[in-house]
Amino acid sequence: MLPRPLSRNRFVAMVAPDGRAVRALVEDEPLPLPTPATPGAIVLARRDADAAHVLRELAAPGTALAELHAIAARFGVDIAFPDEVMSEVERTVADPRLDAPELTDLEALPFVTIDSAHAKDLDQAIHVAPRPDGGWIVRYAIADAGSYVPRGSALFAEALRRGASYYLPGLSIPMLPRPLSEGIVSLNPDGPRRALVFEMHLDAQGHSLDTHLVRARIRSRAKLSFESVQQLFDAPDRSELKGTEMEPSLRAMAEVGEARLREAAERDVVRYRRRDVDVALSSAAGERFVVLEGVRADVELWNEQISLLCNAEGARLLAETDAPFVQPIYRIHPPPDPERVESLREAIVRIVDAHRLGDEWKWDEGRASLAVYVASLPEHGTHARVARAIQRQAILTNVRSRYATEPATHYGAGFEPYARFSAPMREVVGVYLHAEALQMLEGRGVDGEDAEALRERVVDAANRSKDVQRAITDLVNRRVIDRLFEADLTHPRASRRVWRGTVMGVAGSKLHVQLDDPGIDVKVYLYDLAQGWGGVWLEPDEHGVVLREQKTKRVRAIVGDAITIRVVKRDESRDRWVLEALAIGPEAER
Repeated sequence: MLPRPLSRNRFVAMVAPDGRAVRALVEDEPLPLPTPATPGAIVLARRDADAAHVLRELAAPGTALAELHAIAARFGVDIAFPDEVMSEVERTVADPRLDAPELTDLEALPFVTIDSAHAKDLDQAIHVAPRPDGGWIVRYAIADAGSYVPRGSALFAEALRRGASYYLPGLSIPMLPRPLSEGIVSLNPDGPRRALVFEMHLDAQGHSLDTHLVRARIRSRAKLSFESVQQLFDAPDRSELKGTEMEPSLRAMAEVGEARLREAAERDVVRYRRRDVDVALSSAAGERFVVLEGVRADVELWNEQISLLCNAEGARLLAETDAPFVQPIYRIHPPPDPERVESLREAIVRIVDAHRLGDEWKWDEGRASLAVYVASLPEHGTHARVARAIQRQAILTNVRSRYATEPATHYGAGFEPYARFSAPMREVVGVYLHAEALQMLEGRGVDGEDAEALRERVVDAANRSKDVQRAITDLVNRRVIDRLFEADLTHPRASRRVWRGTVMGVAGSKLHVQLDDPGIDVKVYLYDLAQGWGGVWLEPDEHGVVLREQKTKRVRAIVGDAITIRVVKRDESRDRWVLEALAIGPEAER
């Protein structure tokens, strides 16, 4: 059944300077405000005829949080839900159907959730036990959003409109209302929950033997963070998990995770060493942005591998079913085309030769796969910047993943087919896939033109939401850079902060630079460099790895060089920052 349009009488708004009018950020429509409110504040308002009533203040004027709400509204991402949706939520919370006869009782198993410390929408819980043959039984429970968000409901229509949850620093805008996504559907440790459990049997090498889907009732024992679980392995004597009923399952999970990492290496899945950079807010009030950086814990990699396997097994089950009414949606990620791979190989040769490194730095496909080559690059030491830049060049050869109705390779995960079952509260495609899986289990479903049209709309919504999240993230990152560099302008030019980073690429009219601290990307324009270097003409070399003066052919910068830069000014006419390069290469390391 195709979703119906919903009425929308709640919206995010900004209070105008006179304190008496509300300007809806999306609609840009002034409405009178019967009661005064703080000018410049971001509020949640409700339309009543030709007036607006403030329900609550969302952000104080001039704060980073206010900027984030404005950015979200700019892309039509709304924290407010229609009244029809909230009415359905109230009925669902009142009767979560935990005693439904189709549910298998798995409450005795010590499931746990493992996520970031601040996560509230807990999609997955895990329990792992050994098998007598040296393998494992992995039970991966996924929140039962498919049962709580049925097709034809207002909840499903709204989820389809949104496509996904959206994440900004210190601000999440859920696809499903919080009483569901952080409450009765989320696998919180405050009582039983409905779940779709993937029961995966693995051999001693981590290879999949068999997988069953079970509609179940589970009870999570704890909401664990990656850090708390990692402590069990790094400093067990200080871990609160040591000696608990959860410890055997967590240790078995680590064994499975390591086995799956080895199995992924056998399949030549490329693992890039990405910097874990997170933008957050300084406080709950969101006065300013802060940039945090950390290292991914082993437990994150283990959990990721099990999640990937779950998604691959779910895709396989749907693809292999003979039920004609099951219509899967797949996540596909084509491999780089041969021309881009050859261009990468040539670029690596040029980077290595320009830095006068040995032939062992060059990538020879006949000698090693890209996965093996990337793994061999040094993480630390004299040439760590070159290694990071080469990895960036390799990443740029990849094309983007997308959702599709036909199965194909997911190059990044190393599976075919592959589907996204693991985030049903955050992605409408997860809600859809859960419903398809339940239809497969029950042996009944809906076929025909309406079903096919719905699948196409879900695919469109899922792909659109990825584009919107990417655009939001890009804009937020620009604002973070603005805030950082604006602070520099408060000082005389000679005493401004010197930023050190790595030249990651030479493309078109700019250098792409990744700062050391914080680890964010900025652009240094060749026009500005030419001004600072006496008006010389500059040109990127072949494959964009070397920057030369056009007249003298003198090398000015090589991808992988250290660079130090300083803020000159803000050029509003070009909507960019003017940066000067103080030193490039060995001088920049001093």
